Amino acid sequence: MGVPAFFRWLSRKYPSIIVNCVEEKSKECNGVRIPIDTSKPNPNEVEFDNLYLDMNGIIHPCTHPEDKPAPKNEDEMMVAIFEYIDRLFNIVRPRRVLYMAIDGVAPRAKMNQQRSRRFRASKEAVELADEKQRMREDIFQRGGYLPPEEIKERFDSNCITPGTEFMDNLAKCLRYYIADRLTNDPGWRNITVFLSDASVPGEGEHKIMDFIRRQRAQPNHDPNTHHCLCGADADLIMLGLATHEPNFTIIREEFKPNKPRPCALCGQIGHELKDCQGVAREKRGEHDEFADTIPTSEQEFIFLRLSVLREYLERELTMASLPFPFNFERSVDDWVFMCFFVGNDFLPHLPSLEIREGAIDRLVSIYKDVVHKTGGYLTENGFVNLERVELIMQAVGVAEDNIFKKRKDDEHVGYFSVLWNNFIAPAGPSDGMDNRGLKRKAEDSDSEPEPEDNVRLWEDGWKQRYYKNKFDVDETDEEFRKKVVKSYVEGLCWVLRYYYQGCASWKWYFPFHYAPFASDFKDIKDMFKDFEKGTMPFKPLEQLMGVFPAASGNFLPTTWRALMTDPDSSIIDFYPDDFAIDLNGKKYAWQGVALLPFVDERRLRAALTKVYPDLTTEEGRRNSLGSDVVFVGKSHPLCDFIIELYRSESCEGTEIPPELCHGIQGTLNLDEDIITVFLFLLSFTVSWRTLIKFKDPQFEERHVFKAVVLPGAKMPNKVLKPGDWHRSNSGPWKPQLGFNPNRQQVHLDQSAFRTLGGQHNQPRIGQHVGGQYSNAPPPSVYHQGNYRPPLRKDPPPFQREYHILPFRRVTI
Repeated sequence: MGVPAFFRWLSRKYPSIIVNCVEEKSKECNGVRIPIDTSKPNPNEVEFDNLYLDMNGIIHPCTHPEDKPAPKNEDEMMVAIFEYIDRLFNIVRPRRVLYMAIDGVAPRAKMNQQRSRRFRASKEAVELADEKQRMREDIFQRGGYLPPEEIKERFDSNCITPGTEFMDNLAKCLRYYIADRLTNDPGWRNITVFLSDASVPGEGEHKIMDFIRRQRAQPNHDPNTHHCLCGADADLIMLGLATHEPNFTIIREEFKPNKPRPCALCGQIGHELKDCQGVAREKRGEHDEFADTIPTSEQEFIFLRLSVLREYLERELTMASLPFPFNFERSVDDWVFMCFFVGNDFLPHLPSLEIREGAIDRLVSIYKDVVHKTGGYLTENGFVNLERVELIMQAVGVAEDNIFKKRKDDEHVGYFSVLWNNFIAPAGPSDGMDNRGLKRKAEDSDSEPEPEDNVRLWEDGWKQRYYKNKFDVDETDEEFRKKVVKSYVEGLCWVLRYYYQGCASWKWYFPFHYAPFASDFKDIKDMFKDFEKGTMPFKPLEQLMGVFPAASGNFLPTTWRALMTDPDSSIIDFYPDDFAIDLNGKKYAWQGVALLPFVDERRLRAALTKVYPDLTTEEGRRNSLGSDVVFVGKSHPLCDFIIELYRSESCEGTEIPPELCHGIQGTLNLDEDIITVFLFLLSFTVSWRTLIKFKDPQFEERHVFKAVVLPGAKMPNKVLKPGDWHRSNSGPWKPQLGFNPNRQQVHLDQSAFRTLGGQHNQPRIGQHVGGQYSNAPPPSVYHQGNYRPPLRKDPPPFQREYHILPFRRVTI
């Protein structure tokens, strides 16, 4: 989600939503690594049913990490991905479902952002190479020293896009990984594993949400399912709230700013490329044995509890004396909708709304004031009431002039504060260090010149200058402003529908680089009716042509690549060698707006019709759209059912019996790729597992998924201090720090802390884990929903005694 500061703002405003994860560590005995038994109770004192992995948030840091040496080849990348998933599985320990979703072809609304990111990455790579060469020559002229240049192929992260060979290989490797874990890890034994790879259209997190909302609409769904979603994007918080599931937790890496990065020129820690002096590296270790190591610490994980966030929001959004009944679930949906105004992946944020300036608090305050006039809520089940939204926007618009002036005043205050701090700072710290000797953040540096701002929003006439500078239209062109507002209104409706109902249109996108002002939202009630029906996503190679710069054309077929570079190509204008970045009032290029031309879909398709015949069989396969695949182990209740399907060689889709799969419903189709090896699998000469194509339950086009808490759902215990708490109560209030409301706090004296030393979170084999969270068994009410899995009295015909095998390091 396009709100870089959203998580920081949220965690500071609502601190109790964060819980540190307890992670059990594996041990070695006589040189043999003893695997963690993930079938045992979760040491975090909570039992999760379903774990969902937004895989792109795993793939990127594993293939090109920022804080440690990069993998040497693709094999090491795959192993790093496997180990990352193992860590998450160990922490969460799902008992029913593991759903892995890789980004497939995205809606056109998202492709514009993807295009901007990939063009920027290519531009920055060229600029970095040029800067390194310039610095290298300058250092040598001054007699400095630099290590010899390594000749190695640069990993182009743009390959992490649907349709490339890399993503195809990743899907194959994940199939192997899943099969291995289903065979060898007791914690995986009875779970259902879904893999939605890059051939399946849709963003990873939205494929996950589509799975959840379609299962919620089934009669066998357990309304008390405890979901855990892994990912760092801020939109996951919104998506989790949008489900209205009472037990929803997000797991993500703990944010640790200012990680040390090696200089891109000499490889040493402690300075950046622009400050490199070409000084020979000091020997590290007696025999220089630590020459290639970077001081790093293993990244820790945190839980973000949406149930606690809902408590905070209930306290903040509850309103009295309304002319209509207060509905907390509807107010949550309105809150999610209002957050879109400060940024998302599909629309630029409104100029007057910056999250660091308290924009969300401002919107909530206006909302609570205006809602008495609206006569109801802004949204319902993902559909927007534009007449009511206009009242909110007009209230923001009234304050816009003061917002811009205050922003300028705050910038002056901040500038003089930096000067004053530098003036009074004691001698000692060098340039680039603050008065604590720590490296100063880039945004705190005053060494960069301030960019020229021709719009000057803080001066009268700001609206006219904005439209003239940003859109190149005359200040009197009211019709153009209405056109921009109309597109933005369509975008708001599209984004909310996307979050609550699924993709309303694969082809819609916002056709401008900049947003209108809040005060421009006038007479918007009739600006939007509905989206075009029956639109289809791009195919993978078509998306590559829409988002890749020419520098990444090596991932495309030869004749397709030529369309990016041939001067006579009919679409050569889609692939500029260079492009402007408008800082748009910001200080750094990464904060600015990349002024790239928008891709004309009709022109692109027309150009591709001439090169489609050139695709090889393999390229044609990678360019096709796939389906989810489901895996189960031999002891899973669904296994025998799948075996019978393959025996019958059924060509029609078959509904999953919900009693065999934790109430999950959908359609199974045979995977043609493995029918030929079915009898070989039955011989058990290889590790047993089955996989089969899976399709979510289908609904009529006009079906509306209800944004409500389902009947039978049990709301989690409250963990925040009650609003009516008084000193007269029996004792001081203490917040609930973990998932277990009955956990007893342990008090340790100084000697106990010294004894513990560095043993935090390092339990011995068989030892009870104490401390902040204990290794407590699952609560007795666990799995008391609408569905309980049946007990199997007799083993299935192919079931053998299960042997727990030690984990093996995977070699691709």
